[in-house]
This record gives sequence, structure tokens and C-alpha cells, in this order.
Amino acid sequence: MPQQHKLCIVIADGGHARFVRPAADNALHTFEAVDSATVHKKDHDLVSDRPGRAFESGSPGRHSYTPRQDPHETEKDRFTQAVARRVNEDSAADEFNELVVVAPPHVLSELTGALDGLTKAKLLGSLAKNLVKTPDHELWPHLKEWVRPVSRL
Repeated sequence: MPQQHKLCIVIADGGHARFVRPAADNALHTFEAVDSATVHKKDHDLVSDRPGRAFESGSPGRHSYTPRQDPHETEKDRFTQAVARRVNEDSAADEFNELVVVAPPHVLSELTGALDGLTKAKLLGSLAKNLVKTPDHELWPHLKEWVRPVSRL
């Protein structure tokens, strides 16, 4: 008996992720969307306090330290890692046997890099593009190379 193809398309950016599947007629449909709780928060809502301060050695003035990393970038990285964990869990649960990942280049490399070996083996391809806000009916031209033709009997 031929294996049934279960394709999962993950469309993500630093704060939003959509899980898309083709229907029987190959129309693409989002079956779940996940948003980061911190994507629209301000810096002061993301960090516990202000940057540390130090005295200037040549004058009596004080200056704040510049944080090493932007709090929003840190939250985007955490969200991307959470999406990768979810994809790995779905892969282990046999929710899909083929995977396509679509994300902006910096998110794409982080997301695909966080996939485990089993999930990477199911990866058909990736697309370095931000399609998070693209409606389902407009996804087809971008993803048609990975969606199998409908078998007509």
C-alpha cells in the first residue's frame, strides 16, 4: 500500500507562525496559528530594569551600559526556538511525513538549524520569504513546487 503523504508547511517570522496543509483539492489551509505574547511589547515591558550605570573615569558623569542584545531580538529567538520544538514534537508524533519551512532568511536559518535529525529528514525544502501575512488563497504560487498533484481516479 502506498504511503499517504502528509505535508506540513510552517510559515513563520520572529513573532508569528502558521501551520498550513493542503486539502484534498490542493487548496492550502491554515490549521493553526501561533503568535508570540511579547511581539508587540515595549522594551521596558520585556526587561526587568534599566541598564546598569557606571562612572566615567575622566569626569564625574555617569553613563548607562548599552545592553548586549536587543530585548525584542531575544524574544524573537525564543519564539523561533519554541516553534522549532513544536515542529519536532509534531514530527515525532507522526503528524506529517513531509515538511516545508517558509521564513525570512535570518529566522529560516535559526528555525531549520533547531530541527532534530528525524524532522530534518522530512524536510522537502525551504523558502526564504516572509509569507506570514499572506492569505491562504495567495500561498499557492509560492509553494506549488512542494505540493503533490491531486490524483484523479
